[in-house]
Amino acid sequence: MKMMKWIAGLVTVFLAFLFLNGIKGNNTPVQASNNIKVTYTLKKNNKQFANKKVTVKDNATVLNGLKKGWKVKIADKDMVSSIDGHSQNNKKQIYWTYTINGKSSNKSVMQQHVKNNNHVVFNLSKMSN
Repeated sequence: MKMMKWIAGLVTVFLAFLFLNGIKGNNTPVQASNNIKVTYTLKKNNKQFANKKVTVKDNATVLNGLKKGWKVKIADKDMVSSIDGHSQNNKKQIYWTYTINGKSSNKSVMQQHVKNNNHVVFNLSKMSN
């Protein structure tokens, strides 16, 4: 009789161990990634000179990703004036412009948000009249 109680106790402990480990293993929270990947391409007079894929938080702005890849200067409140030493020239009417997935944006780099797998292209060139 004592042996049966001892075996029953051992089985109970073993089952409790399995049960608790099963709960622990199955209830581990899976954290959803809130990061996205965005590709940035830099061009000067429509000729590519740099390309990087950066990871930013979901709902990041164009500027957030640009700053992850390069040293950036901002002028006139929210216009990019320089990227890694490649600067615009107001006298010569040479400016940085950008597109997302081939489309121009009417928002500043601080206002325009990027989405996963977007392709942002910055081009430093003379503005045509």
